[in-house]
Amino acid sequence: MTAPMQVGYQDILRVWREADAIPQIEHAWLFDHLMPIGGDPNGPTHEGWTLLSALAAQTRRLRLGLLVTSNRFRPPAMLAKIAATVDIVSGGRLDFGIGVGSRPDHPLARREYEAHGLPFHDTASAVEGFAEACAVIRRLWTEAEPFDFHGTHIRFTGAFCNPKPVQRPHPPILIGGRSAATLRVAAEHADLWNIPGGDIDDVIRRSALLDRYCTEIGRDPASITRSIHVPISYDNPGGTRDAIGAAIDAGFHHIVLGLPAPYPADIAQWVADELIRTAV
Repeated sequence: MTAPMQVGYQDILRVWREADAIPQIEHAWLFDHLMPIGGDPNGPTHEGWTLLSALAAQTRRLRLGLLVTSNRFRPPAMLAKIAATVDIVSGGRLDFGIGVGSRPDHPLARREYEAHGLPFHDTASAVEGFAEACAVIRRLWTEAEPFDFHGTHIRFTGAFCNPKPVQRPHPPILIGGRSAATLRVAAEHADLWNIPGGDIDDVIRRSALLDRYCTEIGRDPASITRSIHVPISYDNPGGTRDAIGAAIDAGFHHIVLGLPAPYPADIAQWVADELIRTAV
């Protein structure tokens, strides 16, 4: 994962092109913020979906996505169209990452809404809208005729997405988050579930809670791939390897390694040699 803040396009492109040629690296990710959430608060931040489309056109093998799209930023019908376009540009390599949106207690994340004229609804309302968005985006990708939708938060008349994504029935849906409310949405809609790394005991508890929610609605918990974000330390690769090993032992087999900027030369090969081959 290359967070597209405090870094230039060419630097990100260099890392992705290098990673695209290394089979041990299976997927690559950006984040979805409009302003920096670390470092210089007025530094550069590239818009996620625009950048993802550019990188999709410059790579051939990597699966790719945003970890994760903020459902608060874009109307769901527009987001479905954007994602379908990226899936087409990539030749069917999109993993569709989505979440409720920025944490309300993170001041650097919260300010981007006011700065861009975007509403920031209370958490309960945002989660309800997120659940509706997951349902209608799937329908937009799969239904052959226009449809109406009149939910609590989303209202469509004659909604339709054409062209459809390359992947059938639709790109895999990755839902990111750790709250109980988000896990309930993941139980219903996710093909993959991602959680930020950290306290591995808490990660295990959250995974067990997702299992419970799946069982309650009659879904096999094993049908949702467990994904985790593990930040990389260039100075302490052993600690990163230990974190990867602990995640794998906890049942998380989709590992997203967060690269801090600036990116050293040949960093993707270093990741493959120092972290992946020795940790798995």
